Amino acid sequence: MAAERRASVTWNGDLMHGSGTIDEVGSGAFGPLDVSWPARAEEASGGKTSPEELIAAAHASCFSMALSGGLAKAGNPPERLRTSATVTFVPGTGITKIALEVRGSV
Repeated sequence: MAAERRASVTWNGDLMHGSGTIDEVGSGAFGPLDVSWPARAEEASGGKTSPEELIAAAHASCFSMALSGGLAKAGNPPERLRTSATVTFVPGTGITKIALEVRGSV
């Protein structure tokens, strides 16, 4: 069975000077979150997020789930996994790298 997830975003203005809001996600787990081009293409600041930051969070949590399942299936269930993801975004090119770092107690 497929699972569908939903999010809605409002963007105001042009790319370089505009800004937006991730209004809500279907689960209600978070939102609203402010987004802008400078927060995406330059150093994040002012409490604004970026798609890449959200991708990093999703990738780290997804990898942790998969690793946890694999370790448990091999007879070594983890006590704790701490995973960080760093997403590299290059304007005009896109995502060029995702690096994961995992520390765990198994």
